[in-house]
Amino acid sequence: MSRSTAKRVGDSLPVVYADVVAAAARLAGHAHRTPVMTSRSVDERVGGQVFFKCENFQRMGAFKFRGAFNALSLLPEAQKKRGVVAFSSGNHAQAVALAGRLLGVPATIVMPDDAPAVKIAATRHYGAEVMLYARATSDREALARGIAERRGLALIPPYDNQHIIAGQGTAAKELIEEAGPLDYLLVCCGGGGLLSGSAVAATALAPHCKTIGVEPEAGNDATLSFRAGALHTVTNPVTVADGARTSSLGKLTFPLIMHHVHDMLTVNDEELIRSMLYLWERMKIVIEPTGALAATALLEGKLEAPGARIGVIISGGNVDLKAMARYM
Repeated sequence: MSRSTAKRVGDSLPVVYADVVAAAARLAGHAHRTPVMTSRSVDERVGGQVFFKCENFQRMGAFKFRGAFNALSLLPEAQKKRGVVAFSSGNHAQAVALAGRLLGVPATIVMPDDAPAVKIAATRHYGAEVMLYARATSDREALARGIAERRGLALIPPYDNQHIIAGQGTAAKELIEEAGPLDYLLVCCGGGGLLSGSAVAATALAPHCKTIGVEPEAGNDATLSFRAGALHTVTNPVTVADGARTSSLGKLTFPLIMHHVHDMLTVNDEELIRSMLYLWERMKIVIEPTGALAATALLEGKLEAPGARIGVIISGGNVDLKAMARYM
C-alpha cells in the first residue's frame, strides 16, 4: 500500500478520533493525566519550544496502561471472568497485569527470559502469571495464541488492536490540549500502537502538525515499511530500546501510520544512551531507553526545526538499573 493509497482509504481506517475520545472517557479517573514538562536547556539546544509528555509518570511507568485498561474494560463480563493472555517484553506486560488487577480480570503474560528483570518482577507483583520463553527459539505470539485457545482466554496484543491504539492516542490528545497546537509531534515506534494512535489525535486536534515516528536503527522495520509502502520485517533486533524490539508493524497500525504519519527517523544505541542521560541530568526525570527514542531524534539533530513548537512523547520510565550500569 502506497502512502497515497492509504490517504484515499482514510474513511475505512480501523481507528478514528472518536475512538480516542471514547477511550479518554473510559480512562478518566483510572489513568494519570501525566505532566507536560519543558526545559530551557533543551529549548536552547534545539532552537525551538519543546513540550515533553511524560508518560514515565503514568501508572506502571509507561503509556501502555492507557491501551491495556481501555481494551480490558471493553471485554464482555464472561470473558473478564475467564481472563486474558498477552505477550510482551515488559511494559505491555505490566500494563495488562495492572489493568487486570484493577478490573478483576486474571492475566497470563508471555515474556522473553531476557526481558529486564525489573519488568518481570513488576508484572508478577501486579498479580499476573508470567510464562517465560527463549526469544531466539520461540514465537511469542504463537505461544500466547496456544494458551488463549487452551484456556479460553482473550488475547490482548501489545499494539495491533483497535482499543489498544485508541487508548494510546489519549497521550497525544492530552499533550495537545495542554500545550496547544504543535508544528511537530515526535513519537517512539515499536509496533506502532502509540505512534498510530497519537497521529490520529494530532490530525484531529492540530491539522498542520507533522507527526514523526522514531525507532532504533537496529530495528528499522517501520522506517523501511514507510519508505516502501509495504510491510517489512526484521528478526530479533538487538537494541537497548527493549520496548521497540518488534519485528514489524501490525495490520492495523501500518495503514494508520501510512495515512497519518509524515516521516520516520532512526537513532542508534549510542545516541539513545547519550540523550537519555542528558535528560536524566537536565530534567531530573528517570526514563528508559525506549522512552527516550523520540527525544533522541530531536537532541541529536535528526530534525531541524528552528522556532518550531515541538511535542515529544516520553513513553516510559521502567529502567533496569543494573543493565544501565553496563551501558554507561
